[in-house]
Amino acid sequence: MSDTWTTPELDPRTYGNPVGELATYREYLTNYRLTIELKCQDLDAEQLARRSVPPSTLSLLGLVRHLAHVEQSWFRRVLQGRQDEPPLYWAPDAPDDDFDGAVPDPAVVDEAFATWKHQVAQADEWLDGLDDDHLGDTAPHRDGTVSVRDVLVHLIEEYARHAGHADLLRECIDGRTGQ
Repeated sequence: MSDTWTTPELDPRTYGNPVGELATYREYLTNYRLTIELKCQDLDAEQLARRSVPPSTLSLLGLVRHLAHVEQSWFRRVLQGRQDEPPLYWAPDAPDDDFDGAVPDPAVVDEAFATWKHQVAQADEWLDGLDDDHLGDTAPHRDGTVSVRDVLVHLIEEYARHAGHADLLRECIDGRTGQ
């Protein structure tokens, strides 16, 4: 097995020269989503749920669950105003369920990846209806508002940070690094 993720010709990520602000944000976000998926590839439930350094509950599976929560929170609950949807992997008595509930059970793994991919698909479907002129549109958030642009930049930052976590977690599991 190679200790890098994939060969350049098989890398699913794109590094084009997108035209426009929204297209640029979407390419970065898509590439970071694919990076998380690559870093989880070919691992079993025990490996995906393996925690980093005690007392941390950080794991690759926890990151997938967390990112499903993030996608739903920002795209559905904030930008689309669907506050009636209960947040994924969160409850007042279990605010860290995204990580705490990341247990080495194949059913938990399957559910987490299906939920994350569903949230990504819903977000992408919503983004398909936008153009650059709507990046300044705002939605209520906490005690003020947030723009679509700010949410997209925040999500890119969130995925980039967690891709770094995922790289370290994966290296500890089987030595694979890079990309």
